[in-house]
Amino acid sequence: MRPGGAAALSEKDFQANFGGITTQSGETSEDVRTGFQIKETAARGRCRRKMRMKVAVLGYGTVGSGVVHVIETNHDSILEKSGVDLEIKYVLDLRDFPGDPIQEKVVHDYDVIVKDPEVKIVVEVMGGVEPAYTFTKRALSAGKSVCTSNKELVARHGTELIALARENHASYMFEASCGGGIPIIRPLRTCLCADVIDEITGIVNGTTNYILTKMIEEGLEFEDVLKEAQEKGYAERNPEADVEGHDACRKIAILSSLAYGKRVDYTDVYTEGITRITSADIKYAKAMGKTIKLLAYSRKENGKVLAMVAPYLVGRQDPLAGVNGVFNAIFVHGNMLGDAMFYGQGAGKDATASAVVADVIEEAQVFGTSVMSVWSEEKQELQNMADTKKRFFVRVSGKVQDVAAVENIFGAVEVVQAGVDGEYGFVTPEMSEAKYQEKAERLTGILGMLRIRD
Repeated sequence: MRPGGAAALSEKDFQANFGGITTQSGETSEDVRTGFQIKETAARGRCRRKMRMKVAVLGYGTVGSGVVHVIETNHDSILEKSGVDLEIKYVLDLRDFPGDPIQEKVVHDYDVIVKDPEVKIVVEVMGGVEPAYTFTKRALSAGKSVCTSNKELVARHGTELIALARENHASYMFEASCGGGIPIIRPLRTCLCADVIDEITGIVNGTTNYILTKMIEEGLEFEDVLKEAQEKGYAERNPEADVEGHDACRKIAILSSLAYGKRVDYTDVYTEGITRITSADIKYAKAMGKTIKLLAYSRKENGKVLAMVAPYLVGRQDPLAGVNGVFNAIFVHGNMLGDAMFYGQGAGKDATASAVVADVIEEAQVFGTSVMSVWSEEKQELQNMADTKKRFFVRVSGKVQDVAAVENIFGAVEVVQAGVDGEYGFVTPEMSEAKYQEKAERLTGILGMLRIRD
């Protein structure tokens, strides 16, 4: 097929169909041939039409410099595949970068960017809420599209910013905010829109997955691995957002909002981190043939959504069990699709920047319209976690011979031994969170608890 969907005719076919004819309007067969050629040339022109799009990048840190690197390194490939000719016109930063070629494009005043009609797309990779929120609102109000990797901003103000973009015939996109380099926002918005999504579960934080992987593989304590992760650049100097689960919490709130169509407030999501995981927990996990993963979990059932972040014991046969190191994976279940998993690097300069630039390209291709994201201002009602049921693994001080006291409270349990002095473990029958808490308060000597993913 030729451009425009018309099949090209061979000379033989042309002569068989049109040779020697004269139309009612007086056109000869050669006039018809000329008409075909003109239409084909025009169609080719439409397919080859290139769009020059000038971009401003807010922040020249890890991700910002990565965005510049991706656009400049892959410029020709992007142009050939998408028809978008991207050009970095400005980089906003408080600093100067003498000796860096980007210096000639550095500005320190945001007004230069927002008032320049040539700038059509703004890449916000500053991080934090302010001034990113104010800058984003000003750009969208000026009809400029914005894309970001800022999960904190999207989780807090995503609903408002999507609506503002729509009002101004612009787009607000945030593919890199949840999975780093893993494409997940776009599949939820496009590829999976024929499905009703009822579950999203993922390992969405590379720092915590790296720490847990090292603890499991080498039997180390949390603090030792955290220090090593900081030295290698896998963990921030202040790692609280990662290790306490706040980063994963924001990501599952964003994914749930997109999947279910209503705003999930991240402050309502029950969140635990990994700071209480010990080498003893790792020994028990190995004894049970399981591993430990920090899971961001979301499920919709009977109109209500359960969303939470917590460390889970995961069986070795579970696809998420094999996701190690700084890699992330997001499991999605749809009523027609069934199960699907998206896997890749969840962080890193180039991986994240690649996802950001993919948003830039799509915004350029649809500039003047708004990319559709179903995320209403109506707040999604969350299910009370106390009512949800699961099995629990519990560590308790004492000897296995004392298990009768445990069973008097919990009923029949499965005892687990891992060679840890002065304690043993047990697995409860399935019960609600509320029932577990009520029983746990009656048992002395509990050292720790982990939920089990069945």
